[in-house]
Amino acid sequence: METKCQLFNDHFQNYKRYNIPKAQLVIADIPYNLGTNAYASNPEWYVDGDRSKGESDKAGKAFFDTDIDFRIAEFMHFCSKMLIKEPKERGKAPAMIVFCAFQQIQMVIEYGKKYGFKHHIPLVFIKNTSPQVLKANMKIVGATEYALVLYREKLPKFNNHGRMVLNWFKWEVDNSYPKIHPTQKPIPVLKRLIDIFTDVGDVVIDPVAGSASTLRAAVELNRHAYGFEIKKDIYKTANEKMLSNIPMSFAL
Repeated sequence: METKCQLFNDHFQNYKRYNIPKAQLVIADIPYNLGTNAYASNPEWYVDGDRSKGESDKAGKAFFDTDIDFRIAEFMHFCSKMLIKEPKERGKAPAMIVFCAFQQIQMVIEYGKKYGFKHHIPLVFIKNTSPQVLKANMKIVGATEYALVLYREKLPKFNNHGRMVLNWFKWEVDNSYPKIHPTQKPIPVLKRLIDIFTDVGDVVIDPVAGSASTLRAAVELNRHAYGFEIKKDIYKTANEKMLSNIPMSFAL
């Protein structure tokens, strides 16, 4: 099967000009609204990660200026338009997965309802390390990621392959893939989600694609993948490093 994959250097609001097919699954990692505290307790706040060397050029900076301009209502409108309609058959309905900060969960749920996503399932991802190394003197540091599965009326397509699927997942990292984006999600995690909620030949869309790791994960599972990335430098790097070196066993 010939798998289609394309990353567009554009805002997802302009999707109509590209005539892309509607998706079985939308996956998005929305900005966490960390603002100028993006690097917070990450060692990159300091030169070479060393406090004694003083603050780096990342101190007091946002990850990207586009994070500030993210409008969740427009995002939900896009998702409502680009997911396939609910089919009559059971077990075939589409879904969307939104990675978000814990503090954003309720906002995502409420905006989802406004655009027809009446139901949700919260997901938790468990890490074995914490990025908050500068808070190591605290008793509790962050070592989890959060996401929501949103769907309309019918339960979404769900492949459990005969196994129970829990609402928490291990944060599996594969360092053989290029690291492009500071908030890039691991491809093994994305593959697990894509495998559960789609079948071979289905379409996966990432409206805020960043490193294009979602597209890479989808293609390696023989799904069609489309994404939007507005930052030209990230778009260029994602195409050159993430999407141009897919092994021959994963045919584009």
